[in-house]
Amino acid sequence: MNLDTTLPYPSDGRLSVVALEGIPEVHPGDDLAALLVAALRTTPDLLPLTEADVLVVTQKIVSKAEGAVVDLTSVEPRPEAVAFAERWDRDARQLEVVLREARRVVRMSNGVLITETPHGFICANGGVDASNVGPDSGSVVTLLPADSDASADMIRAAVRDALGVDVAVLISDSFGRPWRWGITDVAIGVSGMMPLDDLRGTPDADGRIMRSTVRATADEIATAAELALGKSTRRPAAVVRGAHPTRGEGRIADVLMPRDFDLFK
Repeated sequence: MNLDTTLPYPSDGRLSVVALEGIPEVHPGDDLAALLVAALRTTPDLLPLTEADVLVVTQKIVSKAEGAVVDLTSVEPRPEAVAFAERWDRDARQLEVVLREARRVVRMSNGVLITETPHGFICANGGVDASNVGPDSGSVVTLLPADSDASADMIRAAVRDALGVDVAVLISDSFGRPWRWGITDVAIGVSGMMPLDDLRGTPDADGRIMRSTVRATADEIATAAELALGKSTRRPAAVVRGAHPTRGEGRIADVLMPRDFDLFK
């Protein structure tokens, strides 16, 4: 775990999230960074940005802009996918895409397919998603970006060049959680901030030295943004203000637990 030991800026106890306005339907090949810069410029009462702000961009528009899209009409599912789909009322073609994208299958039962992606994420359906894909909904799915850190780097550089402020950027996606119902957004790509804040060795409010506290700052910011974005509002990006993350050149691999530490895989 590669952690920055520099603590974040002190918080004033306030957090705000501003969803960006005016981002159109995104298609493969679109200049996503330019669309985001335009939305930053036109969203009321948002500018100027500061280096304590974080721009959160949902995976779906990143994947669509980068062409990480599969036409299901071209997919021929394997017998295993067909049998599982028939038993659990799933789309065999989508299951086939999940299996093709998987580094390994973690669990495939009770209608649920959990895989490890090439990025090292453990998630339902390998991040393959059929929701909010635009006019072709039902016949296409999106994949996870090939390198979400690189996607975040590109957006960060474009915003810095256009607006003169180096804001951190997160790429977010919705993941389920073990032992709890419901999904929450997490960071799957990061640029310009440390995704974890290592508080080990520092005192808590009572002066007691913390021994095991590592805060998942990037995931917390991604979840905060999702509360403003929603799932059906067609608002795919937001600026989170007041979180004051620790700046640095973190990578999303920093949050992935090594197998030797994982008690549940």
